[in-house]
Amino acid sequence: MTRNTNLSICKGIAIILMCAGHTECHWLIINFIYLFHMPLFFIAAGYFFNKKYEQDPWLFCKKRFKGLYVPFLKWSLLFLVLHNLMFKIGILNEQYGNWNNGVTHPYSLHDFYQRLVHIVFSMGGYDEFLAGAFWFFRALLVSSIVFIILYKLLHNRHKWLNDDGTLIVIALLALGFACFKVSNNLKIVTIVQGGIRDTWGVMFFALGALYRRHEHRIKEHWALTLLYAGLLVSGCFLHFHGMNLKVELKDLATIPLTGCIGFLMVHSIASWIDKHDNWFKRMLVYCGDNTIYVFVFHIISFKLVSVLKIMYYGLDWGQIGCHMVVHHNSQTDLFWILYTIVGTAIPLLWIYCYRKIKARILNKKLTSHN
Repeated sequence: MTRNTNLSICKGIAIILMCAGHTECHWLIINFIYLFHMPLFFIAAGYFFNKKYEQDPWLFCKKRFKGLYVPFLKWSLLFLVLHNLMFKIGILNEQYGNWNNGVTHPYSLHDFYQRLVHIVFSMGGYDEFLAGAFWFFRALLVSSIVFIILYKLLHNRHKWLNDDGTLIVIALLALGFACFKVSNNLKIVTIVQGGIRDTWGVMFFALGALYRRHEHRIKEHWALTLLYAGLLVSGCFLHFHGMNLKVELKDLATIPLTGCIGFLMVHSIASWIDKHDNWFKRMLVYCGDNTIYVFVFHIISFKLVSVLKIMYYGLDWGQIGCHMVVHHNSQTDLFWILYTIVGTAIPLLWIYCYRKIKARILNKKLTSHN
């Protein structure tokens, strides 16, 4: 059976766009990317949902914990341990911080313990300057579990609810809850960041499962792809928002729209790429299959480009501590392209080499035993 690599290409494109969105490039590029790149990951996760988990939701939850909580815990603890070391070697400092002038500080022993507890029990507390994208692990885990609970409760419990109806109702429930939260300025205090991203995640997860059921009916054409892109560009100039923490009332209508349009646009592009068996397709497939490593290591990989940028402009070496990139001329120069390439390539190269070395060691052990 031939493997469907289309969604891997979609995720590969999305993770590259994520890196580009973290480079502080021109506002139009950032706005365009943020309208859809995170919804795409939730839609892709829903796309791979299997109905068999309705009969065994605990297996589904177990797999999600293994695939999301375990790596979150492992990598969050790593960056927690390395945080103060990064200060000693100059990667972090208290002088240069993020675009809002916020800086990070060395952790005291109490800070360390508090973040440790927060990481383990709340999936928070991660190092914001080295692991700023880690919220996604929690949001996808929470939204996946909420989805399977709703799916189990609704599916086949009401005669009027078939498979499509169940998914539509779940998406509408999530959208309705988002409206309730935003209109009343409510937060789910038991979920770090208040739960708005997790709520959007449930909706997009359901839409991803629904899309898979009707994928064969959805037409893809270059004219439609251009239309999707044009609509998203219009959304940029109208200052539509993506899955931000600060949600306005207008976002309740635009986020579902731009998220779905962006997915259809990227899926159409991925379908065209998927038809051509070349290095570019294989690169995107590999990238999409290993997005977790780009999530984890792209920020620390950015520091390599920051070194080059500091040398190029003759800046203070302390600016290597800027989060996520060196802010100097970030919206006007072209260093964002290099940041994007390095932020994607270094983590993928690292995991590729690690696997190769690991395989050789195992082969040598097997050969010696034989």
